[in-house]
Amino acid sequence: MRRAIRGKGRPLTVHQLNELLLICSVVLLIAVAAVRISSRSGLPSLLIYLGIGVAIGQDGIGNVGFDNAELTQVIGYAALVVILAEGGLGTKWKEIRPALPAAVVLSLVGVAISVGVTAAGAHYLVGLEWRQALIIGAVVSSTDAAAVFSVLRKVPLPARVTGVLEAESGFNDAPVVILVVAFSTVGPVDEWYVLVGKIMLELAIGAAVGLAVGWLGAFGLRHVALPASGLYPIAVMAIAVSAYAAGALVHGSGFLAVYLAAMVLGNAKLPHWPATRGFADGLGWIAQIGMFVILGLLVTPSDLVNDFWPAVIIGLVLTMVARPLEVFLSLLPFRVPWREKALMSWAGLRGAVPIILATIPMVYGIEGSDRVFNIVFVLVVVYTLIQGPTLPWVARKLKLGGPDAGTTDLGIESAPLERLRGHLLSFSVPESSRMHGVEVSELRLPAGAAVTLVVRDGRSFVPLPSTVLRRRDELLVVSTDPVRDAAEARLRAVAHGGKLAGWLGTGNHGGSTRSRG
Repeated sequence: MRRAIRGKGRPLTVHQLNELLLICSVVLLIAVAAVRISSRSGLPSLLIYLGIGVAIGQDGIGNVGFDNAELTQVIGYAALVVILAEGGLGTKWKEIRPALPAAVVLSLVGVAISVGVTAAGAHYLVGLEWRQALIIGAVVSSTDAAAVFSVLRKVPLPARVTGVLEAESGFNDAPVVILVVAFSTVGPVDEWYVLVGKIMLELAIGAAVGLAVGWLGAFGLRHVALPASGLYPIAVMAIAVSAYAAGALVHGSGFLAVYLAAMVLGNAKLPHWPATRGFADGLGWIAQIGMFVILGLLVTPSDLVNDFWPAVIIGLVLTMVARPLEVFLSLLPFRVPWREKALMSWAGLRGAVPIILATIPMVYGIEGSDRVFNIVFVLVVVYTLIQGPTLPWVARKLKLGGPDAGTTDLGIESAPLERLRGHLLSFSVPESSRMHGVEVSELRLPAGAAVTLVVRDGRSFVPLPSTVLRRRDELLVVSTDPVRDAAEARLRAVAHGGKLAGWLGTGNHGGSTRSRG
């Protein structure tokens, strides 16, 4: 018996609600198990989540009919806000700052190049009308934050490459959304200079709102002690999401606002930071899983057959022509080696964002929008399957690798000691950390900070200056307020560079290792 899901209907009974909760729980458990499969097989997890949705939906074992493009768009937007917030929280300002100008140019000039080239290919090679071709060109010109964050966090790359790609994925959603909406509006499309003006204005408003909300939120969290540590993660995510709402309400780019606000919060040294990152990471996983499953439900596999080869052809134009031109031309003013440009060209990953944006013309009722959605869906699946797993191989062939590829960042948790005007720092020495074998005295912490307790194999003791630290040791460091940042920086430097960090050219800051699959 086929079950249908529509936007309107009778209220759910208690029994139906229980069934729905059971189905959602089973799907979530299957999706979590899929993370392990994807990590072992090298397949991007988004393909597995899409597969779950397709299997449940029409032509699948669940045979659930779902055709509400408007609901899918709303859910997709909400999930994207959470994903961008989680990505912004994990973005290190020191890594992204040198790459910021290049990322901005790539997100503006690069998108224009990509849209033009891809639309031309869709029109002349596949025979689509210009409006449909322009919509597809705009939709697939956005690199997906979830896909980029997922892959880059497992592939050690030079800081500049990672910074440009992460910032681009956070920035280019805004201009692409404006273009897709403009091309999907019934009637003539605005002149190009009008579109450029709209894009620049919305980006400026979104950036101002995001930076303001992030700074105010960080200031408040640093100076107001909440009654429970579990409130800090909730407060951080609430502040980031409020940046999206505020940006959208004043007709700015909400997506850019939430990303920048989260980045400000992520670099503000807030209390209980590892707990906050873990909470945000979990929300990001739930958003990613839910978004991909819903998108899989929306598609009808039998309708994809006729649009398979057009999607492959447009994907070839996008991957082999548009993306390389976008990268090489946009980065001409910057001194970026050709190897890094080549890697950025291959790392322009697409994911759920283009599929979500492909629902916009469906909601507006544009002729041929169903075909546009099918082409985008096939294109994303095929080229994610090709690009994601091969990115590490391409990086090796181009002889590109990050300097700290073998080390793991410290998850330092900071709890404020309000009355004592100090901080309690706690962390565990990772397996791959170069802090292993370092004596406590060799940490060379600044005056005002000291290691007060070590937990090893379930036994706690007060360390001596000659105590040698080991893997999996848990350390408790007490620091006065003025030297907290310096103490954290020194601990991260030793974790990455060993006891001689700072003397042999190792900077007093660590990279970041992230763990989304």
